[in-house]
Amino acid sequence: MRNRLAAGATALLLGACSVVGVRSGTEEPRFELLEQANGLEIRRYAPRLAAETEVVADETASRSEGFSRLAGYIFGGNRGESRIAMTAPVAQQPVRIAMTAPVAQSATASGHRIRFFLPASLRDPPVPNDPRVKVVEVPAETYAVLRFTGSTSPQSVADAQARLRAALGDTAWQASGPATAWFYDPPWTIPALRRNEVAVPVTRRAP
Repeated sequence: MRNRLAAGATALLLGACSVVGVRSGTEEPRFELLEQANGLEIRRYAPRLAAETEVVADETASRSEGFSRLAGYIFGGNRGESRIAMTAPVAQQPVRIAMTAPVAQSATASGHRIRFFLPASLRDPPVPNDPRVKVVEVPAETYAVLRFTGSTSPQSVADAQARLRAALGDTAWQASGPATAWFYDPPWTIPALRRNEVAVPVTRRAP
């Protein structure tokens, strides 16, 4: 039973969605679109809060384990026992953690960091029970973003990141940090309808 609940929570973490796996009314971090260049979007994100965990494993295993840990946090694994709010409440609690998208994955020195952005209205998020889950403030940053659909396999993500870096070379922007992958939809979404993105922090090139 516990494994089934964890699996269900992991799927729900990827977005509030319909029976065909399409997002519906899911909050996303706000950003300012600075420009569109060579098939990329240059976005400026304000500071925001996130729950994150680091997993020492390969890309696919890290994503699965990381989702499970973060799902545990937002489904009540915290000191306030606050639970996520979907279209209908899961449980009546003084505070609810609302569903957001995307879930982010980036490489670390020993594995991968999985990050779930918290709702903008949640100013004082509850403390996670799992010490492997941290609540962090993500600083304001400018990203070059490339959207892609289909598979979320490591090879598909790597191919998209290669296209992103190639496209970036013909713009006024240059990478200033490692790339990350953002996943907006649950795993049962029809591949052609999935919204996936790869992003890299950027700065303007010197004149």
